[in-house]
Amino acid sequence: MNKNFWDEKFGTKEFIYGTEPNEYLKEELVHLQKGKALFVCEGEGRNAVYAATKGWEVLAFDQSEEGKRKSNLLAQQKNTKIEFLIADAAEFTYGEELYDLVVLIYAHFPPYLRNHVHKQCLQSLKPGGILLLEAFNPKQISNNSGGPKDPTMLYSKEMMEEDFEGYNCHIEVLQTELHEGKYHEGIAEIIRVKVEKI
Repeated sequence: MNKNFWDEKFGTKEFIYGTEPNEYLKEELVHLQKGKALFVCEGEGRNAVYAATKGWEVLAFDQSEEGKRKSNLLAQQKNTKIEFLIADAAEFTYGEELYDLVVLIYAHFPPYLRNHVHKQCLQSLKPGGILLLEAFNPKQISNNSGGPKDPTMLYSKEMMEEDFEGYNCHIEVLQTELHEGKYHEGIAEIIRVKVEKI
């Protein structure tokens, strides 16, 4: 998806994925010690802003200027601050051992890019750091509750095992009901991944 696509999608008054955080992220943050977090392809900022309200130092990026505008607006509304950069996931400088937490919520990539981005995210984690990922799995293709319509951009358990091989990794494939704005609404087939960098 190109920058213009997302700028057009996010260029509305309403937050198309809502302003509340993803449930999986919300559940997991309770158990984590606050630190520095990176939010990849963060869109309108609902998850990054939530983490900031919980005391995390947050860096987020997305290729959409409209996403950044709405993220900063939401941070202002929630009386908190995040750093938000305009960047493409393929070209972003992830760095090494910088973050205590890396979050990818519905950050879907084509096959040629997916493994590269996930490896960069792992490198950017400090030892003991956590990566959290939630995405749609291949069964989602028959649902109307969101996600890519290209089946190669939906994530299977096998793909995630390959990307995070050699790491302490918990993967769950499940059906859930999403209430995340008008574009993520209804029964959905998802995958959740939690990786710990030892």
